Amino acid sequence: MGSKMKNFVVRALSGAVLLVVVLGAILWSKWSFGALLLLITLGGEWEFYRMAQKAGYSPQRFLGLAAGAAIVAAAYVLMWLLNEQSLQMQYVRVMVGLLLYFMVLVPTMFICELYRKSPTPIANIGATLTGVVYVAMPMALLYFIPLLLSGGEWKPWVLLFYIFIIWANDVFAYLFGVTIGRHRLFERISPKKSWEGFFGGLIGAMAMGYVAAQVVDGNCAMWIGMALIAALTGVFGDLVESLFKRSVDVKDSGNILPGHGGWLDRFDALILSIPFVFVYLVLWMN
Repeated sequence: MGSKMKNFVVRALSGAVLLVVVLGAILWSKWSFGALLLLITLGGEWEFYRMAQKAGYSPQRFLGLAAGAAIVAAAYVLMWLLNEQSLQMQYVRVMVGLLLYFMVLVPTMFICELYRKSPTPIANIGATLTGVVYVAMPMALLYFIPLLLSGGEWKPWVLLFYIFIIWANDVFAYLFGVTIGRHRLFERISPKKSWEGFFGGLIGAMAMGYVAAQVVDGNCAMWIGMALIAALTGVFGDLVESLFKRSVDVKDSGNILPGHGGWLDRFDALILSIPFVFVYLVLWMN
């Protein structure tokens, strides 16, 4: 078996395993969905901090991870309350406690920097907070997208179709790019991406949005519009992560997924698209 074929088989198998894990976690229960998002958050933050360290900074990894975990956990509790349409005081206390925990962690980063004797304290704190903003905050917002799409009810297939839209954009962009791609999209950052692949990805994403609307009996215009926004911003998500990797001269953000790289390599488009999709859905509902 040649090296190219071997790489293709490894990539296909690890992609299939990832698909099963994502499908299983989302469909099984809200608990498994929450665990999946927490895992992606911590893995993505860890990879970001590793790149920041390669760039010559010293982010406070564990405080950043703790802050990210607190945000994601608080969002999970709030999602649960909104879904149950209940303000049970014990859950409210948990959510408030997690948010207070996060609020204390941020100034603690400034205090800790006093004792680290680093020549780049401002950059260290900036890198630490950027990891939280870049990865954890979008992941926290993802909890609410299925509620917005289904009138406040937890419907896992609605969330899965959002993820399928992101993946459809990726697959169609690749297919169009390798077959008819001629004009470079952003050669300085990603030499292989083409405008043909970009528009092919948009077509694939919007087609998946249409399919989603038919399957879940949703508003067709809303789903296609969401697919367009998710695809557009998802492309920028991929380019932003490529920018980070190029700045520290690494091919992949990690090696957790054979053939796919790290957490950020696999979920970069999803991460950056979430805030834009969230705002789009809030405006649509109003």
